[in-house]
Amino acid sequence: MEQLKEFPVTVCGAGALGANVTENLARSGFGKLRVIDGDRIEERNLSTQPYYKSDVGAYKAKILTNTLYRALGIAVDGRSKELTTANTPQLLRDTSLVIDTFDNSVARQAVKDYCQESQLPCLHVGLERDYAEIIWNENYRVPSPTNDDVCDYPLARNLVMFTVAVACEVIITFVESDKKQSFTITLGDFAVKPIDY
Repeated sequence: MEQLKEFPVTVCGAGALGANVTENLARSGFGKLRVIDGDRIEERNLSTQPYYKSDVGAYKAKILTNTLYRALGIAVDGRSKELTTANTPQLLRDTSLVIDTFDNSVARQAVKDYCQESQLPCLHVGLERDYAEIIWNENYRVPSPTNDDVCDYPLARNLVMFTVAVACEVIITFVESDKKQSFTITLGDFAVKPIDY
């Protein structure tokens, strides 16, 4: 538990995947968390993200930070900023692990490139329709831009939470043993399969 408490993690994105990953990590004992997201909460986010109607219009990172402090007394470093190629070095410094949950390919590419150049461990977590993947930077390919935002579809919550649970297990395993596991998840057949390279 002491190892988790002192291990700095930066979560990129505070939407369905990022907010729930951040909350899970905080409740699992991680004490040095940063979350980066420049978006504001919309009503359509409420079905899959841990926000309330009264939060609509507020910055996701700020509300998530406040909620976790009230719930657990953990001071999460919330950054209500859009991550760009220019500010990536500033936003991703002083961390030991980056978790990319962004929903756009431009930000994902900026994270991938910076982490690769800096040799900073980075885990990408993403989903589309009934499929999710949890892949380390070395084997990750940034998806092409898409207009689908499956995370805001109410019935996507099961896949979101399933993905978050697997991702958090991968993160904890990495912190404890330095072992990097990658997985794909398909909800249609409840399959969680390791990716062997």
